[in-house]
Amino acid sequence: MTTEKERRRRRLAVAGMLLSVLIFGSNFVISRHAVLNGIGAHDLLALRFATAGLLLLPLFLRAGGFANCGGVGWNHGFWLAVTSGFPMTFLMLTGLTMAPAAHGATIGPGTVTVIGIIGSVVLFGARLSAPLVVGIIGVICGLGFLAFAGSGGAGAETLRGDLCFLGVGLLWGFYPLLIQLWKVNGLRGAVIVSVLSLAYLPFYFLFFFRGFDIAPWWVLVLHAIYQGVVNVILGLWLWGWAAHVLGAAVVGRFPPLIPVTGTTLAIPALGEIPGPLQLAGFGLIISGLFVASWRRPARQAEQAGVPADRDHQPHEQRNS
Repeated sequence: MTTEKERRRRRLAVAGMLLSVLIFGSNFVISRHAVLNGIGAHDLLALRFATAGLLLLPLFLRAGGFANCGGVGWNHGFWLAVTSGFPMTFLMLTGLTMAPAAHGATIGPGTVTVIGIIGSVVLFGARLSAPLVVGIIGVICGLGFLAFAGSGGAGAETLRGDLCFLGVGLLWGFYPLLIQLWKVNGLRGAVIVSVLSLAYLPFYFLFFFRGFDIAPWWVLVLHAIYQGVVNVILGLWLWGWAAHVLGAAVVGRFPPLIPVTGTTLAIPALGEIPGPLQLAGFGLIISGLFVASWRRPARQAEQAGVPADRDHQPHEQRNS
């Protein structure tokens, strides 16, 4: 029997997931606005991981430090950093210099969902149901529409940006699979990703640093807080904590809201109004995400290796 305390905890988890959706969806819009106004992809990347990495370094050291990569081992830590750290983020920010924010907010999460479904079937023996197959087909067709819309003439640069977003999805899609496979909770994953991504800073200062006058100091501070604290620390922690509370059957309903958020915000914030083919592509991807995620039985979530609420409660409660 569900107690009032448990119901309240689940309501908080739903609110956390909605906040994460807003954070991840708006990230494409805010980052696109930044790169269009003089703050380059390399600058945003350095701001993001310098802020998150330095703030989370004490937790990394307390969990085992560099001897065992914050308690997860270097093999695991390396792949977590690749799939959600500066390689993935660099592709995202580079794509935003060439393609509209709505493309990034749609192609990335769409590819993530496809990778997640296929990975759950291959790695955890989840059942490939008819809604999942229909959803995957919808997402792939939508990606094809976007590729066709940006494949020629003046849209060639947009296509290159879309390919960057496809790379984002291919990398980012493996991150939740790895943290499930290796049983790494949301906060620890954010700690590992952020601290290991500090390795990018020497390359930035050697090859890409343009001085601190690329924007007013308060703009740089705001982007450092938004990129490092809001996106990396708050976003990843909320998503990971809520996933343990709600379970995969409920959590799977939220990713489709990311492209909806990003596409909607890009219209007033950036004036990016999609064309007919792009609208068709967005519609197919978003519809495919909803179909694939909405009717996922709880039993499949267990088969997919996602622990039940109480499996990781002690650790999550210590971090909440």
